[in-house]
Amino acid sequence: MSNAYEHPEFGHDAASKSAGYAQLDAALAALLAGEHDLIANLANTSALLFTTLPQLNWAGFYLLRSPDELVLGPFQGKPACVRIALGRGVCGTAAAARRTVLVPNVHEFPGHIACDSASNSEIVLPLINNNGELLGVLDLDSPLLGRFDEQDQRGLEAIVDILMKSFE
Repeated sequence: MSNAYEHPEFGHDAASKSAGYAQLDAALAALLAGEHDLIANLANTSALLFTTLPQLNWAGFYLLRSPDELVLGPFQGKPACVRIALGRGVCGTAAAARRTVLVPNVHEFPGHIACDSASNSEIVLPLINNNGELLGVLDLDSPLLGRFDEQDQRGLEAIVDILMKSFE
């Protein structure tokens, strides 16, 4: 299946994609400048990602609300699963491992939680503060198989860095 982008900021080649993420970094930094509220910044980040990145059907956050459970936070897209146990599904796995998990085909991921049957690929990034504490995860879903690659991972990890600096 093609992974061609429709948005001009995210062109068909690696250089265009890299430039698209650079523009997204600048837009997010400007959007979050001077604001330190967790919910406000998560809400604006999910809205920016959902409206800027092509071929997404969900963009949002799950927040760590107990030592063993993530709870739905601000998001864009269809209603979602509310609670996810650490270690379960892609979000719970990324949270427990405290590392990005990129899944080209969610139907091949053991224990995948299908909140939206239209989702076929997913990338989940942990939110870790300066004290090394896990706050939650950023979750992006796409109806396309193989939508996310290593370049998206690097670009999204930079987005998470900008977001986390807004809470300092």
